Amino acid sequence: MTLDLSRTAIAERLADSERLTRIAPTAFDAAEQALTPGGLRGAAVLVPIVWHHARPSVLLTLRAAGLSAHAGQVAFPGGRIEAGETAEAAALREAAEEVGLDPRLPQVAGHLPEHLTGTGFRVTPVVAFLDPPLTLTPDPGEVAAIFELPLAIVLDPAAPERRRRELHGRMREFWVWPHPEHLIWGATAAMLVTLARVLRE
Repeated sequence: MTLDLSRTAIAERLADSERLTRIAPTAFDAAEQALTPGGLRGAAVLVPIVWHHARPSVLLTLRAAGLSAHAGQVAFPGGRIEAGETAEAAALREAAEEVGLDPRLPQVAGHLPEHLTGTGFRVTPVVAFLDPPLTLTPDPGEVAAIFELPLAIVLDPAAPERRRRELHGRMREFWVWPHPEHLIWGATAAMLVTLARVLRE
């Protein structure tokens, strides 16, 4: 599926508060929130749209196998929001630390609705445009690989698959996106579903 989406059109969709409210994800339930000691912690991720002229794509990372949390999973660059930081500043800082992205390069287009996770985070996805070519240097302690998912796949309503399995003693449903090498699931997949809905609506 392809849509005639310019950068301006994407930014307009991200600025439409009614659209964002209507599409806000519900990937986190009250029972899980009640089990989170100390409440939710703020975090932010950068959702980079690499603006290849003929085929824009979304940049993703594969987390290093040695990490204590979410090792070997596909993720957006990101992490906790430090004291005094905005979500945008945190996303840009984390992207610089994880993949060596110059924080002056991303052109922030807007934010997706917050994503609440079962691990106790309130995540703000910050959408930004990047113009190729890019020179990225992943931190090997955090990132095993950098790859891209074509925006055309993200915009295809038939692309993501809903799966179900037992996680931590509970049956859970989650999204999975097709990719020949990497399993894109969990919070990252859910945020991609939200991005697709915001851009398609």
